[in-house]
Parts: sequence; C-alpha cells; structure tokens
Amino acid sequence: MTKIETGRLGEERVRAYLEERGYRIISRNFRIKGGEIDIIAENGDYIAFVEVKTRKRGSMVSGFEAVNRRKQGLVIRAAAEYLRRNPSVLQPRFDTAQVTLDGETVEVDYLENAYDTTGYDFIY
Repeated sequence: MTKIETGRLGEERVRAYLEERGYRIISRNFRIKGGEIDIIAENGDYIAFVEVKTRKRGSMVSGFEAVNRRKQGLVIRAAAEYLRRNPSVLQPRFDTAQVTLDGETVEVDYLENAYDTTGYDFIY
C-alpha cells in the first residue's frame, strides 16, 4: 500500500467514525496554498477541523506527535480561509485523529480540541 493509499484509508475510516457519532461531514481535503484540512465536520455547536494521521503499528512517531506546532499552524491558516469563504456561527475546534494499522485491524483514536489558536497571529 502506498503512502497516499494509506492516508486515504485512514481518512475514510475517520469519516465513518465521525458519522457514526453524529457528525455531519461538510468538506474533505480542503486545500489552500500552504495548508490543507483533511475533514471538516459539524457536531452540535462546533465546526471541527480534523487532521488525520495514519501510521502502522510500531511507527517511530505517533499520529498525535506528527501534528506538531508547524502542522497546527498550517491547519489553522487553512481553517481561517475556509471560514472566510464559508462563514459559520459554529465555534471552531481543532481535532486530531490517529489511525493505527495493524494488518487487517484499523484502530481510530480521536482527540477533540487537540490544540487552539493561541500564539498564531496570522489568523485575524
């Protein structure tokens, strides 16, 4: 399986995970120059900008660790542009999903409100 196929598998599993929990997917793979958001979903009072990281079991860096400060900034920048184009009354939230592959087994760990916009001055 290629890296792109692995990523798509992880994103598809997270999409299903979110829908099973009542989220409504409103966009996937939203891209701007210098940033991308894997999944954008609504749930209650929140619009969730979800970064998905897929890893094989035993990888040196976990999916959660891979969403470092730089990556967070890119997601936040893309989210700001998404909201500029698509205004929403919902509270933005930044979530991270870690998908672990182990043979035929796929495990999803989901962290709501994984990080916030503190310290990112280019948002406004």
